[in-house]
Amino acid sequence: MQTRVLMVCLGNICRSPLAEGLLKSKVDPELVLVDSAGTGGYHIGNSPDPRSIAVAMKNNIDITSQRCRLFSKSDFARFDLIYAMDQSNYSDIVSLADDIQQIQKVRLLLEEIDIGTREVPDPYYGGARGFENVFDMIEEACEAVAKRISVLQNTNDGTD
Repeated sequence: MQTRVLMVCLGNICRSPLAEGLLKSKVDPELVLVDSAGTGGYHIGNSPDPRSIAVAMKNNIDITSQRCRLFSKSDFARFDLIYAMDQSNYSDIVSLADDIQQIQKVRLLLEEIDIGTREVPDPYYGGARGFENVFDMIEEACEAVAKRISVLQNTNDGTD
């Protein structure tokens, strides 16, 4: 059974494209589908921010084919896990939920790890170093997500 994961930030050009690319690099694409979206429709159809592309490329991850899209209510049905980058995006996502089952799919990405913060800061108005810091946070969280998914899939398969 394929696990479907959605990464969500505000514009879908900085944090969530990095999270999508990082998680894809850590999972089997046959077993895990990863996508990203934004809660704001500012950049629909655009490529990720050049600084996100650069920091990803520096770490051998190519996110150039990604295109920004808006989070929609249908994503609750399409995805098993929905990760928000910060509390504002979390609130925007759950405000669209119809029931508790949909809300339970949503969590903050950094809740997967303990690094002293629960929110991935938006690097948009910062320099390249901000993107590197965000990349490092997201990479650690995606490693934990990949392990979580592996455990879930093994549990669902009836194997250890």
